[in-house]
Amino acid sequence: MDVLKIATAGSVDDGKSTLIGRLLYDTKSLTTDKLEAIETRSKANGFDYLDFSLATDGLVAEREQGITIDVAHIYFSTKTKSYIIADTPGHIEYTRNMVTGASTSQASIILVDARKGVIEQTYRHFFINNLLRVKDVIVAVNKMDLVDFSQEKYEAIKSDFETLIGKSDYKEQNITFIPVSALQGDNVVDTSENTPWYTGQTLLEHLEELDAQDVYEKAQVRFPVQTVIRPKKDEFHDFRGYAGKLYGGDLSVGDEVTILPSLTASKVKEIYFFDKTFDTGGRGSSCTITLEDDVNVSRGDMIVKSSEKPRVEKQLTATVCWMDSDNLTTGSSYYVQSGRACVLSKVDHIEGSIATDFSGEDISKNTLSLNEIGKVQIQLSKPLAIDSYSKNKASGSFILIDSQTNNTSGVGFIE
Repeated sequence: MDVLKIATAGSVDDGKSTLIGRLLYDTKSLTTDKLEAIETRSKANGFDYLDFSLATDGLVAEREQGITIDVAHIYFSTKTKSYIIADTPGHIEYTRNMVTGASTSQASIILVDARKGVIEQTYRHFFINNLLRVKDVIVAVNKMDLVDFSQEKYEAIKSDFETLIGKSDYKEQNITFIPVSALQGDNVVDTSENTPWYTGQTLLEHLEELDAQDVYEKAQVRFPVQTVIRPKKDEFHDFRGYAGKLYGGDLSVGDEVTILPSLTASKVKEIYFFDKTFDTGGRGSSCTITLEDDVNVSRGDMIVKSSEKPRVEKQLTATVCWMDSDNLTTGSSYYVQSGRACVLSKVDHIEGSIATDFSGEDISKNTLSLNEIGKVQIQLSKPLAIDSYSKNKASGSFILIDSQTNNTSGVGFIE
């Protein structure tokens, strides 16, 4: 069964948690005890309706404040597909959480309050989706019941958002608009009678038709080596396999490959899935490969097709989302972890911060603080195999690890 991972984003009180809860309820994915707890809590809060946001807000602080703070993963299934929803917070102070939740998602749902329309937070949420190259974005215009299901209001919001699309890298066919009422269930799972002017699909119908391919788009083959397998049994005395996950494309027996960063050449001899061999390993497969030549391959190396070599460089320029309470400053040292490779680095130059409303860069900024996004030049201590993020997500992204605390301090997207 296909698995589709979805990130959600919305401003305070846009009804994001309620929408997810409604999806779970209408698809009969809530357990009996969970539903009873929602009913009890809703009555205790004085509501005459079920507060579906209680299905997702797991932290005490979230339930008390009525906001989402941390990323929560919610699972449900239909007859045709399984879903993982990354319920991400929308506040500016939790930008790093949203980046984390959306980084591995194939689709995204951005909620817009029908009463408020497109606001500053909407720009930020869409900017992050554009930065992360999330393939499909659904704009759910929520709380339509509070504007009397006004088509005029819906069309005005849609028009404002289409202006925003023009500033991004998205094409209009990758953006879908749906008028919904999460509280009442209009156009979430079932078609609403309150919006006869809307002839499109419901939210669930649209999700059911989305392509649930691996989040890493079809691109050039990249095989980061996770570990080298050398069995100790006598019968496998000469076995030397390289285990990892295959990104970008397919790899077949006989393909000419290059090991990076050493640039050693060889050919694929065998491809193993557990104890069975196959002629081809598909994109997204976790497998073990052997090579025809006895070459030096270590954890952190990358195996690629010889005709599809990436850049091997000691300096990179990247868009960085900063996640640490300590500012990013020029001259600071961090480990750059890209795939399985980990290289010590130094921040060479900070070109400035990037506004999340698509208004451009502030080149006067020479530091990045928590949740800021900026363009950074980084010097590496040794060569690293990289691609631009726009061409290959797997080898075009990295994390910055504090060399003193080992904390994940930032995430970068290579130009």
